[in-house]
Amino acid sequence: MVNVESKTLQRKLVYDGAVILKYRITYPQIRGFEKFNMYNYKKAIELQNRCENELFDDAKKTYEYNKQNGYPVMVYEIVSNFNLTYNNNNLISLYIDEYIYAGGAHGNTVQTSQTWNIKENKMLKLQDFFKSNPNYVSSIIKEVNDQIAKNIEAGNNYYFEDYCCLTSANFRVENFYLYREYVVIYYQQYDIAPYSSGILNFFISLN
Repeated sequence: MVNVESKTLQRKLVYDGAVILKYRITYPQIRGFEKFNMYNYKKAIELQNRCENELFDDAKKTYEYNKQNGYPVMVYEIVSNFNLTYNNNNLISLYIDEYIYAGGAHGNTVQTSQTWNIKENKMLKLQDFFKSNPNYVSSIIKEVNDQIAKNIEAGNNYYFEDYCCLTSANFRVENFYLYREYVVIYYQQYDIAPYSSGILNFFISLN
C-alpha cells in the first residue's frame, strides 16, 4: 500500500466585477512515482486551461446575455475529484469524476479511470485482467446485461428499453477500475439509462 496525496488547483474567475466561473481540481500524486504524477498533473493542467479559456469565454457570453435580458448572474462551476478504489499488491486503481455546470437544469459528470502497476511503472489495460479469455469483452457485456435483467426483474426499471444494444455500442475498454476482487465496468450518463440514473457500475468478479 502506498501513500496517495491530494493536490488541488482552484480559482474564482471574475468578469465585470462578478464571479462567473469557479473551479476546484483535485488530483493524485505519489511520491517517487513520476510517470503517475506527470500523467495526473498534465490532466489537471489541461482541465485548468480549459476552465480559464474555453469555459471562461462561454461564461462571459452567458453573463452578457443574462445582463442584457435582466437575468441573474449564473456561475459556471467545475469540480474534479478522484476516488481511490484499490491500493494493494503494487496496484493502484482510481476513478475521477469531472462535474461541469454551464447552465441548464443541471450539470453533467464524466467519469474517467486509471489502474497502475507501480512495480512495473505502467498503466494497465482491461485485457491485462482477462488474459485467459480472448473473448473477454463479449463475456463482460453478457454479464452486464445479465445484471441489468436481474435489476429490472427486481423492479429497478431505470434503463433504456434497448439497453442490450446500448451496453455493446457504448462499451469502452478504458472505462474500468478495480475494487476488492472485482473489475468495475461503468457507463456514462445517458449511455444506457436516463440522466437520473447517473453513472452505472457493474461488478465483474476476477475469481
